[in-house]
Amino acid sequence: MASTPEQLTVRSGRVKHARRLATRAFRAEQREFLAEGPQAVREALAHGGADHRGTVIEVFATSEATDQHDDLVTAARRDEVVWHVVAPDVLDALTDTVAPQGVVARCAMVDRPLKALLDRSPTFLVVCADIRDPGNAGAVIRCADAAGADGVVFTGDSVDPYNPKSVRATVGSLFHLPLVIDRDVEGTLAALQSAGLQVLAADGAGDVDLFDPSLDLAAPTAWLMGNEAWGLPEATRGRADHVVAVPIFGRAESLNLATAAAVCLYTTARSRLS
Repeated sequence: MASTPEQLTVRSGRVKHARRLATRAFRAEQREFLAEGPQAVREALAHGGADHRGTVIEVFATSEATDQHDDLVTAARRDEVVWHVVAPDVLDALTDTVAPQGVVARCAMVDRPLKALLDRSPTFLVVCADIRDPGNAGAVIRCADAAGADGVVFTGDSVDPYNPKSVRATVGSLFHLPLVIDRDVEGTLAALQSAGLQVLAADGAGDVDLFDPSLDLAAPTAWLMGNEAWGLPEATRGRADHVVAVPIFGRAESLNLATAAAVCLYTTARSRLS
């Protein structure tokens, strides 16, 4: 494991650089982000193929976290990743949580162009259009990973999936499946359909029920999830092959985005297994 001789403080250049990654503009400029917590750091260190190198740039950890997570220290040593043992106030400066988990990795962004994803011939995707809540973004990535999806696409005016809250909500799933960020909604949907995927827009006012037997969920599918407050614009809905409603059997007005996504994705996963 590589190390540096300086004793890092909140005023150190490395720490200042990492702190600036809290802003979307600086993340985009540097093509870097922070992953907080042992599970996220573990998955980041395991990301990147057989040699595991290139995703994690450096790790900041308290002495307590360093002692508790021997596997992370070993993985960092294997990949020659710099591991900084820092005081708690330095770690606190790198996170926005009340009770930090003691370890933060500075990582290179892992998203890829849409064409690179489509070149892998995916058959099960999730597309997030104009979603704004970072917790929802992370939850959808985590759910897509759990349901066996081939990738997640963020399009339109969506929240940055590298937002610290979003990254935490993925609990490491960000490093498990391909991620695409492409603001062109119309172009993205057209490319998916040209690649042979049906686009299913999830909407409470859908024209077909999720459990309708005529809906072929075993076919190559891209689920389109819209904004938490107002859903999908009419023009975007019009690009979908079907607008699908998740049925409500009780008195709830609706499901939140992450829950609706989970229902749609797991219903699709079940159909694919059948």
